[in-house]
Order: sequence, then C-alpha cells, then structure tokens
Amino acid sequence: MSTAAPFPKESDAKGSFVRQESAFRDRVTADGSSGFPAEAGRYHLYVSLACPWAHRTLIVRKLKGLEDAISLSVVDPLRDELGWRFGPDFPDPLDHGWTHLSQAYAATDPDFAGRVTVPTLWDTRTGRVVNNESADILVMLNEEWNAFATHPDLDLYPEALRPEIDELNAWVYDDINNGVYKSGFASSQEAYEAAVHPLFAALERADERLATRRYLFGAEPTLADWRLFTTLVRFDAVYVGHFKCNLKRIVDFPNLSGYLRDLHQQPGIAETVDFDHIKRHYYLTHGSINPTGIVPAGPILDLDAPHGREGVGA
Repeated sequence: MSTAAPFPKESDAKGSFVRQESAFRDRVTADGSSGFPAEAGRYHLYVSLACPWAHRTLIVRKLKGLEDAISLSVVDPLRDELGWRFGPDFPDPLDHGWTHLSQAYAATDPDFAGRVTVPTLWDTRTGRVVNNESADILVMLNEEWNAFATHPDLDLYPEALRPEIDELNAWVYDDINNGVYKSGFASSQEAYEAAVHPLFAALERADERLATRRYLFGAEPTLADWRLFTTLVRFDAVYVGHFKCNLKRIVDFPNLSGYLRDLHQQPGIAETVDFDHIKRHYYLTHGSINPTGIVPAGPILDLDAPHGREGVGA
C-alpha cells in the first residue's frame, strides 16, 4: 500500500502536510496606490468549484454584486500532473491558448516552482497574476471594488470587529480549514493523529460559540462565517470519508448543523455549491488516498431543511 503524500513537496519528515505559502501577494486598491487600481473589467478570477479556498471568493464576489466588474473562469474539477487545467467544457474565456493555469504563473514568474493554486486573481492589463492568497482576495473583494459593486454597503469585515475576526480566523484556519487537509494528507499515523484531534476540538469550540449567537459574530454573517462555511459544506460529503475526519459528522453537531443550513440558504449561496465538482475532484484526483477512483453515491444531504437559527442570540 502506498503511503506517499499527495503533495510530496508539502510533507515533512513525520508525514505531516505543511501547506506552501502563497507566492503572489500584490493588492488591488480603490485609490490605485498599490499600482493595481480597482477597475471594472480589468481583473479576472480563476476558481475551482471544488476548492474551498476558491469557493469563498466566489461567495463574496456574489454577495457584493461584482459579477459584472470581475470576470470569472472555472477550471476542470480534475487536476492532472500539470495541475488545474482548462478544456472544452472548462475554457479560458480570455483566450490565451493555455491548457493549464500553471501557464499564468509561468507568464508572471518563469522561475515559479510551487504548486499552482486557486483562487488566482489575474490582471488583464499587465498580463500577470496579482494575488493567489484567498484571504487577501476576500478582503479586496469586500472593500476595494465598492465603486462597481451592486451592494457596496455590505461590509463583511467591519473595522470594529477586525481584531476579533482575525483572532478567530487564525484558529479556524489552522485547526478546521487546514485541519481537514492536515488529516487527509497525512502520510503517517502520527501525523494523522496530531491533526484530527485538534480538528474536532475546534469544531466543538465553534459549535459551542454558535449556541448563543446566530453567526460567529452575532446577527449578520462576516468573512469569518464564509471562511468556515466552505469547509463545513464539504465535510460530510468528502472529509468524513475521503480524509478520515470521521469522529463526528457536521450533522451530529447541534449548532453547526443548523448554522450550515442557515448559511447555505442565504440568497445566492446554494448556486455556488457544486457537489458534483467537489466529489469528483477529491475522489478522482488524490490517487494515493483513493486509488480505485470510485466516487461514492452518498451521503444524502438535506441542506434545504429548516435550520431553526432565526431566534438564536436574539
């Protein structure tokens, strides 16, 4: 049986998954002071519907009403040896003639040798990647394109809450968002045990927090909620089985389960969730984890069921 890590360059001597740092961290700004001014039609977002990091940017783009200002490409859910790819069903509308997203990275930095990731924010004016860090892109989408947004008054990262949001995001990212990957991509029992138990401790912590408030910071969702949502919505369908995160399911948590349905039922969100892409990507791409390539039929998830969260924290 193979114990090879899915991404060997991101595995340490103990078999633990160590995620690479994002390589491109330039910023788009409303005033143009960064050298990348916010403009309608200038920037293009490359995403995968399977990837939780890309999914969050898709959600914020939709909530802010930036569909007409920032164009979008969806890559094939199946990665190959060259990474995220385009094809007849998943074309690059910018018509670069690329077959893989890696060609955008090579055009930006010919010496780039890391793993190509989504989301990727591309500048059509300068012909280069601006940013491939989802946390940065979320904040930019929230505040830098307001002049072109349908919902400019929606603020998902309120100034007064930023220190608390950042503090919560730190442990949610490490133990939950990345925790499922540290569990699933572990190539030793020791590494798996070191990741899976903190993951479920953090889920219990989040569940307890949501017992007294509808969302993580009160009556309205923030960026913190959408960062957590994209992991939760994949959890029972993929992470429980494929990544061996099976101490409990999200449906077994009294507050997280309703919270997940509540967020999924927010206007426009369900249409950003594609379980076909999600399941085919994970089960068909990670050959060392699922060598048979069988995509499971279940589970059956009723995310449209009443969530019962309306009065929490009122």
